[in-house]
Amino acid sequence: MGAIFRKEISSFFSSIAGYMAIILFLVANGLFLFVFPDTSLLDYGYASLDKLFSLAPWIYLLLIPAITMRSFSEEQRTGTLEILGSKPLRYAEIIAGKYLAALVLIFISLLPTLVYYYTISRLSNIPGDLDNGGIAGSYIGLFLLGAVFAAIGSWSSSISNNPVTAFLVAAFCCFFIYWGFDAISKLPVFLSGADYYIEMAGIRFHYDSISRGVVDSRDLIYFFSVILIFLSMTRISLTLKKS
Repeated sequence: MGAIFRKEISSFFSSIAGYMAIILFLVANGLFLFVFPDTSLLDYGYASLDKLFSLAPWIYLLLIPAITMRSFSEEQRTGTLEILGSKPLRYAEIIAGKYLAALVLIFISLLPTLVYYYTISRLSNIPGDLDNGGIAGSYIGLFLLGAVFAAIGSWSSSISNNPVTAFLVAAFCCFFIYWGFDAISKLPVFLSGADYYIEMAGIRFHYDSISRGVVDSRDLIYFFSVILIFLSMTRISLTLKKS
């Protein structure tokens, strides 16, 4: 597993595409948070990073599928997946190595956003007077959301040997599981009580819950369950292709 992990990290940072993915994430956030007047934190009137945590999931909808789309599709296209499978490595170890590498990349992409925290903290009327509990919860929620998107991306990459197809499937699934259940719950037919449970099935409900600064065990169970489901589906997909 360690060898797979190191290979994935090395391949990501050995090309300009890896750096560009992180740079684009930071530039897009920076433009929306400090340049565009409709979403600028400088015009918001409050020392808050709420706009960052409401915007970042939508950028991750495209960024993370782009990071993971080659995880298994490229291996299948070039035939190296069979070579990996012939070595003393179980598919579970291969999946774990690639998935952990994706998590590290997500963590790295979040680190520079601490500059936004420092900037807003210095610009507030009382320096340092921020809702640190809510911000910490939002960072945890954003990382977990990225972890779910990475698991979805791994699965979509395992079902196709075409990276573009894997990207499109992952982007759609990430979009649906983040926003789709929330939208469906607001349909008039579900407003009699089922809307709450449908909304709970989506990521946004649990992401917003953690972003309030309260890390509830039910939200953690939800995130870890969805991650486990998609990683298990990835393993099943690879096993079926081998047979």
